[in-house]
Amino acid sequence: MNEASPIEVILVEDDRSLSEATLQALKLEGVEARAFEDAETALKSLSSEFAGVVVSDIRMPGMDGLQFFARLREMDAELPVILTTGHGDVEMAVEAMKAGAADFLAKPYSSVELMRSIRLAAEKRALVLENRRLRGELSQRSEVGTLGSSDAALKLRNVVDAVARSEIDVIVEGPVGSGKSYAARLIHDLSPRSGRPFVTLDAGIIAHEDAEILLFGREPSAGLSRTGLLERANGGTLFLDELLFHSDHIHSRLLAVLDSRSVLPIGADRARKINVRVILARNPAAQTEAAPQRVPLEQRLGAVRITMPSLAERRSDVAEIFRHFVRLHERELRLEARDIGPAEWRHIQTHDWPGNLRELSGYARAFVLGLSSFDVQPELIAGERSLQETLADFERSLLEDALRRCSGNVARLQAMLQTPRKTLYDKLARYNLKPTDFR
Repeated sequence: MNEASPIEVILVEDDRSLSEATLQALKLEGVEARAFEDAETALKSLSSEFAGVVVSDIRMPGMDGLQFFARLREMDAELPVILTTGHGDVEMAVEAMKAGAADFLAKPYSSVELMRSIRLAAEKRALVLENRRLRGELSQRSEVGTLGSSDAALKLRNVVDAVARSEIDVIVEGPVGSGKSYAARLIHDLSPRSGRPFVTLDAGIIAHEDAEILLFGREPSAGLSRTGLLERANGGTLFLDELLFHSDHIHSRLLAVLDSRSVLPIGADRARKINVRVILARNPAAQTEAAPQRVPLEQRLGAVRITMPSLAERRSDVAEIFRHFVRLHERELRLEARDIGPAEWRHIQTHDWPGNLRELSGYARAFVLGLSSFDVQPELIAGERSLQETLADFERSLLEDALRRCSGNVARLQAMLQTPRKTLYDKLARYNLKPTDFR
């Protein structure tokens, strides 16, 4: 916690002199505290959005501290509650701790003890709320693949909802950038596994010899120990992107895992039981010549297939999805986008978007950043230049404008563009852009 966001405390104590003394001690520590003499009144001031800590006495007239604690648990099971108690109530306080109370303090307690307990509870509360925020953003990001009111979007949403409720493995297929990873994440988020790990392997960028270790793990006897992704995803979902490019040996091993629901790490003597849902992404256009040995894996996973339509097939959804991406990038970049002009809307609604959701998201991000290169150029609409030339100019201009915004600071540039450091340096070298020229 810092000075910009002081700890908030709700104090519930019917002893007025003790309440006033506690308030004074908390204010001296920079805590924003409010006191209530009864639980019923305090309850009206609390919600699941409360970012602070509740400190409550157990012995009170009317609703006592334990009943108050139970009501708060119904409101938000992760709301931190510190119970204060006389000597004779210790056993009750211990039971409350087992039920989820953050701490209990026996009276008389010192202000040092109270602040130590409050700080620990406040730190945990901040983490809980941050995790909720991130889960909310992930959910919003994953929903983008099924946004829209077109027939294709409605059909896709119904299929995703049905698959999420089941435990079946599934193949998600579609052209590049069509939202296969969005759909996989949404299936996980809507399923009973949502509170468990969602683990991704982008097999398209992993060497064949590394993929086996990453997937199945390795025991110390076979080299450097490593827990495989199948075990890391235990209880949750494993998303495999472009695995069909990999060796028949890996396919055979994965097929055995799916049949037995157990994994044998490299160098291990005994297989370990796992409970994992597998979602496989594939681009049919890039995998027309899969080896015959790989067909069984597709058959095993492909009892259900979800086909992601291209944006060209759901053109009426493009405007809604673009607005959604703009809102996401505004929150992420902490910027407010300008209004969209008529020429830009024409481009958004008439462009073919061969890169689908990925391309549209990049376009929305550039728009939020306010890059001058986002202004629609006639040649981009008329097609007078090659796509490669247009994209190269766009990328160079994006980098130049971002370098100016970051004053040549590469760390800030990397964070803004969300690009791996090596990739970023490669692009700067390709366009002969020197960060020092922008400082």
